[in-house]
Amino acid sequence: MSNSPTEYISHHLTNLSIGEGFWTLNLDTLFFGWITAGLMGWAAYVVGQNLVSDKPGSLQNVLEVILEFIEKQVKEMFDGYNPIIGPLALTIFMWIILMNAMDLVPVDLLPLIASFVGVESLKVVPTADLSTTFGLSLTVFSMMVYYNIKIKGGWGYMQLFLFHPFAASNIFVKIILMPFNVLMTTIEELSKPVSMSLRLFGNMFAGELIFLLIALLPWWLQFIPGGIWAIFHILVITLQAYIFMLLTIAYLSIAHQEVEAH
Repeated sequence: MSNSPTEYISHHLTNLSIGEGFWTLNLDTLFFGWITAGLMGWAAYVVGQNLVSDKPGSLQNVLEVILEFIEKQVKEMFDGYNPIIGPLALTIFMWIILMNAMDLVPVDLLPLIASFVGVESLKVVPTADLSTTFGLSLTVFSMMVYYNIKIKGGWGYMQLFLFHPFAASNIFVKIILMPFNVLMTTIEELSKPVSMSLRLFGNMFAGELIFLLIALLPWWLQFIPGGIWAIFHILVITLQAYIFMLLTIAYLSIAHQEVEAH
């Protein structure tokens, strides 16, 4: 353990990285991100290879419940039809839950194990890293732009910037309002990935910080507050994955809507 609480917390919040500046790669974020993705893929493969209808196993039952739940959300929120939305929503929900759940691993366990092989710092929660949350949100944003252009066409997508949110019937008023519409719509569109990423990052970073603060207590005082926070944090973990999934469905649903004529 480090000499002071500040050093201890700083050490646990420091990524294992290579490179400098923009080209910095957080190796621990990539490692645990891919580990959780591999775990999700393995579970899907195992269930897919052993599907039964009469006596399904516990893992199949859990995945079927999750699948039915997400399918219901997609049907209620998504206008139109796109076969990729359901699998995308399921993947986002499950992957974020698994990455968030790394916060439930005792904060000193994995860094201690890593120290035995010479790794000085290790941050184990991928979603407590802005590079992960921005990567997820920018991927969703890229899909939004793609489907906006695909469904509405280039000119149709441009109309969203030129004629919203301030609409007018007079052609001269429309021209006057265009710069304001472009500015407001651009801010609105860019705020979507920013808010998605910061919401997820902020909640997971705060949760990790609270676990670290609890770890600073004497060991015999850690059990009650640690247990209470862990139980509450399970709700946070699930809720943040659910919110990110819902926003993804909602934004892609908007992208699939036809543009009104102007």
